[in-house]
Amino acid sequence: MPRRASASLGSCLCALLLSGRLAADTPAPANPPTTPPPAPAPAAPPAVAPADKLAEVVIETTEPRYVAPTRRDRIGRIWAPVMIDGKGPYRLVLDTGANRSAITARTAELLGAVPSEEGTTRVTGFTGSATVPTVHAKTLEVGELLFGPTDLPVLADVFGGAQGVLSMEGLQNKRIYADFTRDYLEISRSRGQPARRDFAVVPLKVVHGGLLVADVRVGNVRAKAIIDTGAQGTVGNTMLRDALMRHPPRDAAHEDIIGVTLDVQGGDNLPAPDLDFGHLTVHGVHITFGDMYLFQHWKLTDEPTLTLGMDLLGSFDVLIIDYARHEMQLRLRGPPAFFY
Repeated sequence: MPRRASASLGSCLCALLLSGRLAADTPAPANPPTTPPPAPAPAAPPAVAPADKLAEVVIETTEPRYVAPTRRDRIGRIWAPVMIDGKGPYRLVLDTGANRSAITARTAELLGAVPSEEGTTRVTGFTGSATVPTVHAKTLEVGELLFGPTDLPVLADVFGGAQGVLSMEGLQNKRIYADFTRDYLEISRSRGQPARRDFAVVPLKVVHGGLLVADVRVGNVRAKAIIDTGAQGTVGNTMLRDALMRHPPRDAAHEDIIGVTLDVQGGDNLPAPDLDFGHLTVHGVHITFGDMYLFQHWKLTDEPTLTLGMDLLGSFDVLIIDYARHEMQLRLRGPPAFFY
């Protein structure tokens, strides 16, 4: 039985426009799922600002009801049915790259929440930062996740049909199980169960207050890979690009990236060498390279770094993130592969 496995991504993903950092195709579900899929895979064990003070938050975001797989003609998504102050559920995109949950102005209206003139916060997105109003929420609840009170930034509707963002808040001891084949999402307390043999295990580190980072190789280049379920595409900094190629092609496909602040930055979409997680190698990767604002904010411009978006993460059969054990587990589509 093989000790490592490989997966391939569809080549036509290279032309995707990364505007909005998010995509959706169908209306929000009426109710969250109540029964799990047959034989769910166990996870591997890993891991209010005062009115007169401006806080800063980071939100990265650029159809089945809950989880949409990445196909050749679309990018996958993970939506969570979230109850806010007992109302809803509202469909929020699950964003492991965000440190604060947020909602759209329309969602605030549905909640009957009026933004306070004094309650503002500074939001840092992938392409820029801006000061936005906030609304107060006593509780947010989905699955076994319950947190609050919290102040929710109110953002422009750049989420492609979703009603906001569910961030890493409250996930420190939780387990996210996203089954792209069965359209099933579960957020539960981590119980420390090991990964099954048909899952590849990727160790994760927690940096910058909650970002999940894996050590990977892109070709022969060692790089840091940020797990970013709120991002539409995979984006790399120019340090990674320069390490991979001395002379980047001049005819590279240019893409605009629009963040939650509506700032626009451009990058070059290029085919990349295989992405190696250790026991798992992914082929056919395309990366949009650019000097993105958020890389500067994270102080990650001096070493090869990329954010793994849903163009890659949504290409697997099952994605599990266990915050308590600091691990990500990935099951390939197609015939089972076994890992040791």
